[in-house]
Amino acid sequence: MKLLEKAERLRIYIGEDDKHGRKPLVDAIVEEARRQGLAGATAFRGLSGFGANSRIHTNKILRLSEDLPLVVEIVEHPERIEAFLPVLDTMIGEGMITREPVKVIAYRHGKKHG
Repeated sequence: MKLLEKAERLRIYIGEDDKHGRKPLVDAIVEEARRQGLAGATAFRGLSGFGANSRIHTNKILRLSEDLPLVVEIVEHPERIEAFLPVLDTMIGEGMITREPVKVIAYRHGKKHG
């Protein structure tokens, strides 16, 4: 697959404890993005943060329930992002989704450069 310069970045902000059915929501989103044939998805785990409920989530040692923030990023053609949004809407109960234009400089796989 080739990503041209015109693309968008989709960011999905969720919590580590969020589920889709019995599966962690982060895994469900990444797997669904792959199933839909999107260019790729990457999940990041945050050290701390808060959302709409203003409750701080942190990785401090003394906290028993961490529920750390997670971000899933997907870069793809705008039309493919648009088609994926209704799927996300059915999966996400809490969280935030953002969308912004990006310029893809390189998108490579398969070859080693050295």
